[in-house]
Amino acid sequence: MSRGEYEALPVYDAGDSGYPPSSHTSTSSRRNSRFSKSRFSCSLVTLRPRTAFALFKFILPTIAAVLVACYIVYYMFEPHLHVDLVFYDRQWINAEIKPLTPLGGCFDPANVSPFYNVTEAVYGKKKNEVQAGVPMRMGMDCYAFAGTVEDLDEDPSHTYIAPDQRRQFHTYWRVDLAPLGERQEFMLKSFFATQNIPKSRLVLWSNGDLEDNLIVQKYLKLFPDSFKLDIVDIPTLAKGTAMEDHKLLNLQDKKAWVDGDLVRLLVIWAYGGVWVDMDMLITRDLAPLLEHEFVTQWDCYDKVYQALNGALMHFRKQSPYLCEAFHLMANSTPPRSPSTDWGAILYLRLWRRLLLESIPPFKILPFCFSDPLACRLDNSVPDPFVPDRKDGRWADAPKGQGIEEGGRLSWALSKIFTVHLHNRWDKGFPKDGWVERLLLRKYDEKLKHITQRNEL
Repeated sequence: MSRGEYEALPVYDAGDSGYPPSSHTSTSSRRNSRFSKSRFSCSLVTLRPRTAFALFKFILPTIAAVLVACYIVYYMFEPHLHVDLVFYDRQWINAEIKPLTPLGGCFDPANVSPFYNVTEAVYGKKKNEVQAGVPMRMGMDCYAFAGTVEDLDEDPSHTYIAPDQRRQFHTYWRVDLAPLGERQEFMLKSFFATQNIPKSRLVLWSNGDLEDNLIVQKYLKLFPDSFKLDIVDIPTLAKGTAMEDHKLLNLQDKKAWVDGDLVRLLVIWAYGGVWVDMDMLITRDLAPLLEHEFVTQWDCYDKVYQALNGALMHFRKQSPYLCEAFHLMANSTPPRSPSTDWGAILYLRLWRRLLLESIPPFKILPFCFSDPLACRLDNSVPDPFVPDRKDGRWADAPKGQGIEEGGRLSWALSKIFTVHLHNRWDKGFPKDGWVERLLLRKYDEKLKHITQRNEL
C-alpha cells in the first residue's frame, strides 16, 4: 500500500457485542473495543442500595459534625482573614531595603537651611499628638483618636495676610494624562469649603497650562489671594538638593507615580507646606496637624515595605528630612517604573536611617486620618462608589440614622481629615449616596455662602 492509500476499516452493527465476527481481528482492535465499551459502561454505573446507604451513613454525619464544629469555632473565636500577596525581588530587597547606608548629614548644624528651625520643628513642644503607636484596627478607635486632635485657637481678627505668608497647600495634575474636570473639581471644592481661607493658599501645579480651564477660572476669580496656578519646572525646583542636574530628573510613567512622587517632594522642599493629592476629599481643617512634619500610614495592616504614604504630607521649607530623602534618591538604584520606590518605599528607608542615627523621625498619621477606606470591613467607611446600604456596621445608630446627617458615619467624617479615593476617576458617586449627602452638598452650601458674601 502506498502512503496515499488506506484500507477501509470494517463497520459493525450497533447491536454487536463490540467484537468483529472474524477471528482474524487484531489485538489492538479488541483493545480499542474494550476501552470504548468500558468507558460507555462507566457512565451507567449505579449504586446498589446497600452501598448508597453505607455512603450516606458516613457522609451525612461527617457534614453535620463539620457544620457544628464551624459554628462552635465562630461562636468562641473571632476569625480574621486579610490576604495581601505581594512578591518582592529578594536581590532588590537585599540591595536596597535592608542595608542602612549613612545619612547625608542634612541635620548637621552647619548644613541645616536658615529657613528651618530644628529646635522648634523637631524638638519643640506640640499641642496635639498625631501618632498613636498602634494600628487601631478595633472598632472606631482610629476615628476617636482623630477626635483628640483639637482645632487651633485662631485669632478671630480679619487682619490681611499676604498670600506668600499663608499656610501653603499644594496639589498636582498632569494635563497630558487627562483633562481637569468635575471629578478633580471636587477636591478644589473640598479645600475651599473646609480651610480657613484668609490664612490659606492652594497652589495647583501642572505640567501644562490650565489658565483656560473653565473650572480653574471660576476658583481663581472667587479666591484670587487663596488660589494660584504654577507650572512644574523640575530642574529649577531641584536646585540646592542632591538631585540637582541628576540624570533621573526626567523620569515619567503612564500612572504619574514616579514623577508624581518626585514633584511632591521637590515642591514641598522649595516652598514648604502641605501636599494633598487630587484624588482626595478634605473633610476638616488641616491646620491642627501642621505643627508636625508627617507622612501618613498606608493602611491599618502595616505593609512590610509599603507602610507609608505621601498622598497627604507636610514638611517645612527646606526641611532636612527632605534633604535626606533627596540624598537617598541620588545614591540608590533608579526607581522601577511604575512603582512607589520614590514614595512609600523611600519614606520607609529614610525613616529607618533616621532611627539608626538617633534623629527623631517625622510623624506617621494613622490610616483613618487620610484614608478611612483602607482597613477592615467592619471599620473602614463604606465604598463611596456603590449605593448606600441601609443595614450593616454604619447603619446601626438610633432611628436608622447611621449613614445620615448626625449618624455614625457623619460623626466619623467630622473627626478625620480627608477621604482618599485612590484615583478611580472613571467612577461616579451614586445619586443621594453618602458622599453626595454628607460631603458634596455641604461643600456647595459653603461655597454658595462665600459667593453671596463676596457679591455684597
